[in-house]
Amino acid sequence: MKKLSIYVLALSLVSFAAHAETEKVTVNGMVCAFCAQGIKKSFSKLDAVDQTIVDLDHKLVTIITKQGQKLDDATIEKAIKDNGFDTVKIERSNS
Repeated sequence: MKKLSIYVLALSLVSFAAHAETEKVTVNGMVCAFCAQGIKKSFSKLDAVDQTIVDLDHKLVTIITKQGQKLDDATIEKAIKDNGFDTVKIERSNS
Protein backbone atom coordinates (compact mmCIF):
# COMPACT_ATOMS: atom_id res chain seq x y z
CA MET A 1 0.00 0.00 0.00
CA LYS A 2 2.85 2.36 0.83
CA LYS A 3 4.45 1.76 -2.59
CA LEU A 4 1.13 2.52 -4.27
CA SER A 5 0.83 5.82 -2.34
CA ILE A 6 4.35 6.85 -3.34
CA TYR A 7 3.62 5.93 -6.96
CA VAL A 8 0.40 7.97 -7.00
CA LEU A 9 2.18 10.95 -5.42
CA ALA A 10 5.01 10.77 -7.96
CA LEU A 11 2.54 10.48 -10.83
CA SER A 12 0.57 13.50 -9.64
CA LEU A 13 3.77 15.57 -9.33
CA VAL A 14 4.70 14.67 -12.90
CA SER A 15 1.20 15.59 -14.01
CA PHE A 16 1.41 18.94 -12.20
CA ALA A 17 4.76 19.77 -13.78
CA ALA A 18 3.46 18.91 -17.24
CA HIS A 19 0.94 21.75 -17.01
CA ALA A 20 3.36 24.45 -15.85
CA GLU A 21 5.12 26.64 -18.37
CA THR A 22 8.49 28.32 -18.06
CA GLU A 23 9.06 31.69 -19.66
CA LYS A 24 12.72 32.70 -20.08
CA VAL A 25 13.10 36.39 -20.75
CA THR A 26 16.39 38.05 -21.69
CA VAL A 27 16.41 41.62 -20.38
CA ASN A 28 18.60 44.53 -21.52
CA GLY A 29 20.02 46.90 -18.86
CA MET A 30 19.47 44.84 -15.71
CA VAL A 31 22.65 45.17 -13.61
CA CYS A 32 21.96 45.15 -9.86
CA ALA A 33 20.10 43.33 -7.09
CA PHE A 34 17.70 46.28 -6.78
CA CYS A 35 16.78 45.79 -10.46
CA ALA A 36 16.18 42.10 -9.83
CA GLN A 37 13.93 42.74 -6.83
CA GLY A 38 11.80 45.20 -8.79
CA ILE A 39 11.26 42.69 -11.56
CA LYS A 40 10.47 39.87 -9.11
CA LYS A 41 7.98 42.11 -7.33
CA SER A 42 6.22 43.03 -10.59
CA PHE A 43 5.81 39.41 -11.66
CA SER A 44 4.71 38.31 -8.17
CA LYS A 45 1.65 40.55 -8.57
CA LEU A 46 0.47 38.58 -11.61
CA ASP A 47 -2.03 35.81 -10.78
CA ALA A 48 -0.55 33.38 -13.33
CA VAL A 49 2.98 33.51 -11.86
CA ASP A 50 4.13 30.87 -9.40
CA GLN A 51 7.82 31.81 -9.17
CA THR A 52 10.29 34.30 -10.66
CA ILE A 53 14.05 33.73 -10.74
CA VAL A 54 16.42 36.51 -11.81
CA ASP A 55 19.97 35.77 -13.03
CA LEU A 56 21.83 39.10 -13.15
CA ASP A 57 25.00 37.63 -14.69
CA HIS A 58 23.11 36.42 -17.77
CA LYS A 59 20.42 39.14 -17.69
CA LEU A 60 17.82 36.41 -17.63
CA VAL A 61 14.43 36.32 -15.91
CA THR A 62 12.83 32.90 -15.57
CA ILE A 63 9.09 32.94 -14.87
CA ILE A 64 7.36 29.74 -13.83
CA THR A 65 3.60 29.93 -14.22
CA LYS A 66 0.99 28.21 -12.11
CA GLN A 67 -0.60 25.02 -13.35
CA GLY A 68 -2.64 25.65 -16.49
CA GLN A 69 -1.67 29.34 -16.65
CA LYS A 70 0.24 31.24 -19.34
CA LEU A 71 1.54 34.75 -19.87
CA ASP A 72 1.36 36.46 -23.23
CA ASP A 73 4.25 38.47 -24.66
CA ALA A 74 2.52 41.81 -24.03
CA THR A 75 2.12 41.07 -20.30
CA ILE A 76 5.75 40.01 -19.95
CA GLU A 77 7.04 43.00 -21.91
CA LYS A 78 4.91 45.42 -19.86
CA ALA A 79 6.21 44.05 -16.54
CA ILE A 80 9.79 44.41 -17.79
CA LYS A 81 9.21 47.87 -19.30
CA ASP A 82 7.47 49.12 -16.12
CA ASN A 83 10.78 48.49 -14.36
CA GLY A 84 12.72 50.53 -16.93
CA PHE A 85 14.17 47.71 -19.01
CA ASP A 86 13.80 46.34 -22.52
CA THR A 87 12.89 42.76 -23.40
CA VAL A 88 15.43 41.25 -25.78
CA LYS A 89 13.98 37.75 -26.22
CA ILE A 90 11.23 35.52 -24.80
CA GLU A 91 11.58 31.73 -24.88
CA ARG A 92 8.96 29.27 -23.71
CA SER A 93 9.13 25.65 -22.62
CA ASN A 94 6.85 23.28 -20.74
CA SER A 95 8.23 22.07 -17.44
